[in-house]
Amino acid sequence: MKAVILAGGKGTRLKPYTSVIPKPLVPVGERAILEILVTRLKKAGVDEIYICLNHFAEIIMAFFGDGSRFGLKINYSIEQEPLGTVAPIKLIRELPDHFLVMNGDLLTDLNFSELFQYHLEGRSLLTVSTYIRNMKIDFGVIDVDEKSMLARGFREKPEYTFSVSMGVYVMNRKVLDFVPDSTSFGFDDLMLTLLKKNEPARIYPYHGYWLDIGRPDDYEKANDDIEFLNKIL
Repeated sequence: MKAVILAGGKGTRLKPYTSVIPKPLVPVGERAILEILVTRLKKAGVDEIYICLNHFAEIIMAFFGDGSRFGLKINYSIEQEPLGTVAPIKLIRELPDHFLVMNGDLLTDLNFSELFQYHLEGRSLLTVSTYIRNMKIDFGVIDVDEKSMLARGFREKPEYTFSVSMGVYVMNRKVLDFVPDSTSFGFDDLMLTLLKKNEPARIYPYHGYWLDIGRPDDYEKANDDIEFLNKIL
């Protein structure tokens, strides 16, 4: 298996931690987030990784080198300007027919090899790992009739359940045919394009551990979970 890790973002939501260090190198316990991810990919059978970089690229390259100390090969793809979360993948010319893709700022005990096999069996262009996330609104929500401007209903601090993308995918190389060249193009653009073209993605629901370290609250939770994470990761 080959894997692409998207690590070119500035991590603005995680400031001030990311003011002087790239988000993928922010430590969780004694290890960097991306170091944990690379180690898990190696354990899953991945032998080669491509890391897409932009912001703080030199620091990340210096930390990981050629990947030999992790027991695999690491290549780097540098985007001169931010290209979003999908377009950078198209810069990589040596990709196999099927490959893993993931954000470089997540923690999960998902079995990457099982996900990869699930994708191959489904024969879809894109497989997306999803997670059930509950979102609580800390306000009283009023349903309004826009014509009469009268209240139609009221819910006190309602909670909503969503199936969200985990930022972990398996792609068929043909999916890149839907991605324009040299233009910022994100995962949202790809999903909407595939749906419009009647090429829906296959979903892989997951119920284990997952955290997207995008906000200070999530980062703090990861460090609160460190004893548990040391056991499962």
